[in-house]
Amino acid sequence: MIGQSIALPAALLALLLTVDTGFAENTLRDYPVDRITANTYVIHGPLGYPSVENQGFMNNPGFVITASGVVLIDPGSSVQAGRMVLKQLGTITDKPITHVISTHVHGDHWLGNQAIAEAFPEAVFIAHPEMIKRAHAGAADEWINLMAQATEGFTAGTRAVIPAVSTSEIGRLETGGMTFRFHAPERAHSGTDVMIEVVEESVLFLGDNVTYKRIARMDDASFNGSIAACDTAIDLAVLHYIPGHGPTGDVGIVNEFRKYLATLYGEAERLYEEGLADFEMKPEIVQKLAPYADWVNFDDQVGRHISLAILEIEKNNF
Repeated sequence: MIGQSIALPAALLALLLTVDTGFAENTLRDYPVDRITANTYVIHGPLGYPSVENQGFMNNPGFVITASGVVLIDPGSSVQAGRMVLKQLGTITDKPITHVISTHVHGDHWLGNQAIAEAFPEAVFIAHPEMIKRAHAGAADEWINLMAQATEGFTAGTRAVIPAVSTSEIGRLETGGMTFRFHAPERAHSGTDVMIEVVEESVLFLGDNVTYKRIARMDDASFNGSIAACDTAIDLAVLHYIPGHGPTGDVGIVNEFRKYLATLYGEAERLYEEGLADFEMKPEIVQKLAPYADWVNFDDQVGRHISLAILEIEKNNF
C-alpha cells in the first residue's frame, strides 16, 4: 500500500479532526505588535464584545523584555489567542517567558495562559489572590463556556491554567533588571484587580480599571472604587498608560475614563435624590455623557451603568 492514498470514512475523518493533535486547530488571525517603550510592547486587540468576527480576541496583551526573559501580561481569551501572542512575540525576541501576570479574573484576559504554559512550562503565573480563589471556585469554567458560546466554538480546546502565585505573596516582582510593582485597588473593576507598574519603563498596565474608546462592563465593579483606582493611576504619574481595552496613551486616557465614571455616578446620585427612577434619569445623563457616545458599547452599557450606580448609591445610603 506504500505510495497509495487511503480514503478515510467521513465519520473517522471528522473524529480525527476534533482530536487535539495540533494540526487541525483553529488559528487566530495575527495582530500587529506596537512598541510602547524600549522594552515594552502591546498587541492592541479590537474593541467590542467577544464574537465570531473577532474570534474572541479583544484585549491588550503586553510584554516586557528583561535581561533574563519576558514578562507577559494578559495573554488573551483562549489557547488560540495565546498562541498568536507567542507567534508575534517571536518576531521581537527569542528570550523565554519567565513570568505571566493576569490583571483580573475575567477570562478574556487570561485564558491564553494555556498556550504559554505549554510552550514555557517553567514560567511563573501570578495574579491577585482573590482572582486565584474565584477562578478555582468556578469563574474559570464560566469564562471558558462564555468564550466558546460567543465565538460559536472557535475557542474550543481552551483549558484554564490558573495562576498559582499571588501578588500579595511576593509583594513585587524583580527580574532581569526590571521592577514590577503591583497596585491592587480594594474594589474597582472586579474585586480581583491588579495594576502593574513597570518602574524602569515608566509604564502602567491598567487592566480593566481603565478602558479607552470602549465602555467597560460594570456588573462586578464599584463606581467609587473605580474612581479611586483612576486616582491611584494618575498619582503614579507614569509616562505610558496601557488600558485593558483600547489604545495606549498618556494620563489623559485615565482622566477621560474617570470623568465618565464620575459624571454618570454624580448625576445618578443627584437625580436619585430628586426621586427619579433610572429610566427617568437616563435621557439627562446620556446628554451629559455626549462626549462618550461614540465609544464602543456605549449604547449597550449606559442604561445598565445607571441602574448599577443607583444600586451602589442605595447600598452606601443604608
